[in-house]
Amino acid sequence: MSDATGQADMTGSLGDAESHFTTQALGEPGGPGRYVNVDALTPVEFQPGLGFRPVLGHGLMTNFVSFEPGAIAPRHVHEEEQFVIVLDGEMIFDLDGDVRTMRKGDVAVIPAWVPHGARTTDSHCLEIDVFCPPRQSLLKLAAAQAGRGADGGGAPDEPESKA
Repeated sequence: MSDATGQADMTGSLGDAESHFTTQALGEPGGPGRYVNVDALTPVEFQPGLGFRPVLGHGLMTNFVSFEPGAIAPRHVHEEEQFVIVLDGEMIFDLDGDVRTMRKGDVAVIPAWVPHGARTTDSHCLEIDVFCPPRQSLLKLAAAQAGRGADGGGAPDEPESKA
């Protein structure tokens, strides 16, 4: 289908605003919404020069990560699916042996159990990690952040960490 300018009308095949922005709830709310000021969260260094500031939802976690020059996130695996979204700077990223320089706007999609790691050279990098389900190794940090005030990163009802 085309409009008067000859441009293809993709809304029919890709979705529509009415169904996307519906106000009809088809289930119970997962909990109250809240706002978090990420700048108010104290970064915790898991590795030298690698600061983590996690924000926990009910079934999702976002971790705001800062890499100082020369910082390394060692190659590792985990059961959670992860997106890495670069906001500023650059880093060398290893996605199961496919090594690339990631810069602002780049996204890496990491399925569960796929080896990956990152490092910076002489520049910094700010990026966001999105985990689904929430990353088990960050739950205690998110809970501690939540205990530091209303703008904390943890969710009101933290899931129990696996032992």
